[in-house]
Amino acid sequence: MSEKRTFSISELSQEFDVTTRSIRFYEDQGLLKPKRKGQTRIFSTKDRVRLKLILRGKRMGFSLAETKELFDLWDETPTGNEKQLKKMLKILEEKRAQLEQQKNDIAQAEMEMETAEARCREALAELQKKKQVMGLTEAPEEVEET
Repeated sequence: MSEKRTFSISELSQEFDVTTRSIRFYEDQGLLKPKRKGQTRIFSTKDRVRLKLILRGKRMGFSLAETKELFDLWDETPTGNEKQLKKMLKILEEKRAQLEQQKNDIAQAEMEMETAEARCREALAELQKKKQVMGLTEAPEEVEET
């Protein structure tokens, strides 16, 4: 009989570079369900995989509620089903649309920055030109005063 691998909260914390507080928060939200031995949490391989999926989902823009919904669907039917796959596709579609909007917003912001930068450079060049002209006309006056 093979023994299943288990993990402590500190092992998962180090492996995934997250705080133990974050892991406890995910547990409080129902995303992780470690067993307990007294006050000690004992995480299974399933919990480890779920933590990895939670963190990947966060990077992709999934909310914890969306991740929990997907986990709940998976818990209902571990082999996967049409409802679960449709939900995942819907969320991915929404995330893709959000990313596309962010790309457009970034492109617009870059164009506005380029325009502002060009205006600043032109204004600076004009100021420097005026200073040179004024410097030339003021220089003899300053020399006369000395």
